[in-house]
Amino acid sequence: MQDASSGSKGSSVLTKLLYNSTWRGWLFQGLVLLGLASFFIWIISNTVDNLQRLDKKTGFGFLDQKAGFEILTSPGTAAMNYAPGVSTYMDVFWVGVVNTIFVAVIGIIAATLLGFLMGIMRLSKNKVLSSIATVYVEIFRNIPLLLQILFWYSLMIKSLPDGREQLAIFGDLGGLNNRGLFMPQPIFESGFGYVALAFLGGLVACWLYAKAATAIQYRTGKRPPGWPMYLLLLIGIPLAVFFLLDRPMSWDLPVFKTDGPILRRGFDAEAGMALKPELLALWIALSVYTAAFIGEIVRSGILAVSHGQTEASQALGLRSGLIQRLVVIPQAMRVIVPPLTSQFLNLTKNSSLAVAIAYPDIVSVFAGTALNVVGQEIEMIFMMMMVYLILSLSTSLFMNWFNNRIKLVER
Repeated sequence: MQDASSGSKGSSVLTKLLYNSTWRGWLFQGLVLLGLASFFIWIISNTVDNLQRLDKKTGFGFLDQKAGFEILTSPGTAAMNYAPGVSTYMDVFWVGVVNTIFVAVIGIIAATLLGFLMGIMRLSKNKVLSSIATVYVEIFRNIPLLLQILFWYSLMIKSLPDGREQLAIFGDLGGLNNRGLFMPQPIFESGFGYVALAFLGGLVACWLYAKAATAIQYRTGKRPPGWPMYLLLLIGIPLAVFFLLDRPMSWDLPVFKTDGPILRRGFDAEAGMALKPELLALWIALSVYTAAFIGEIVRSGILAVSHGQTEASQALGLRSGLIQRLVVIPQAMRVIVPPLTSQFLNLTKNSSLAVAIAYPDIVSVFAGTALNVVGQEIEMIFMMMMVYLILSLSTSLFMNWFNNRIKLVER
C-alpha cells in the first residue's frame, strides 16, 4: 500500500509539472538547447574526423606565410603596401577588408544622395522630373545587380579609349581610359597632422555651436546664422592652419606619355593615382542599384507625413524649400531610417559580387585566390564571415543610434 501511494504521489507531482506552463516552457527550451548542442557537437566532431582523415592542416598559422601572387592595384594594396613574396596572407586579408570597406562607404554615400534625389523627384509636380525618376527606379531595381555590374564593367572596357589614349579631365589634372580613372595623388608632408586636427576640432565646434544655436532658438525664437559659422569652422580655420604651416601637402600629378615606343605610351604607372575599372564599375552598379530602392523608401517616407503639416506650414508663411527642410523631411526621416538601414546592409553584402569582375574585395582575394593557394577553407571562410558580421553590426548600431536621436519623443 505504501509503495502504491508513493507511486501515485510521484505521478501526481509529474502531472502537475507538465500542466504548469512555466515548468513546461523550461522543459521544452531545455530540450531544444540540448538538441542544438548535440547537433553542433556532431558537426564539429565530424569535421575534425574528416580533416584528420584527409590529413589537412588546421589553425591560423598560414597567416604568417608569404603570399606570392599579384593583387590588382587598389586602395587596399596602397594602404597595406602589398608586395608579392614580401607581404603575408594576413596582409592579403587586410587588403580585402580595406577594399570591401572602401567600396561599401563610397557606395553608401553615392546611393544615399542619388536615392534621396530620385525620391524627391518622383514627388515633383514637374512631369518631366517625376517621369525620369519613375523610369530610373523601375528599370534599375528590376535588373539583377550582377548583370548591372557586368554591364558597367563591359561598358568601361569596350567604350572608353584604350591605354594609349585618354579622355582628358580638367586639362592635365587627370584622364580616363579603359585602364582606369587617373587623378592627382595627395602627398602629405610633415605638419599636415595639425591641419587634420584643426578639421576635427572644427567638427566638434560645429556640433557645440549647433546645440547652442538650438538652445538660443528655443529661448528667443530666433536661430543664429548657421552656414557662415559652419564654413568658418570646417574650412576657414583648417585652411588658415594649412597656410600658416607653409602648405604641408603637395600633389603628384598623373603623367600621360604621347611619344616614345608605342608600348610605353599612356599614363605613367608611377605618377598620380588610379581608380581601376573594376572599382569604378562596382561602385556605379552598387550605387545605382541601391539608390533605386532608397528612392522608393524616401518617397514613401515623405508621403507618410500628413499633408496637414504642409498646409499648416504654408499658413505660417514658410516657403516651399523651408517646408521640406524644416517640417516634412525631419518627420519623414523617422519612417525612412529603419528600411534605409537594411539597404545599407544589403549594399555592403552585395559588394561580394565583386568576384565576378575580379575586384579584390575580401571574397575575391582572400576566399578566392588565397584560398586556392592555402586550402584552409574553414578558417578562411570563418574570417570572411566575421568581417561581414562586424561590418553589419557596426552599421546597425550606428543607424539605431541615429534613429533614436531623431525619433519622436512622447511627453
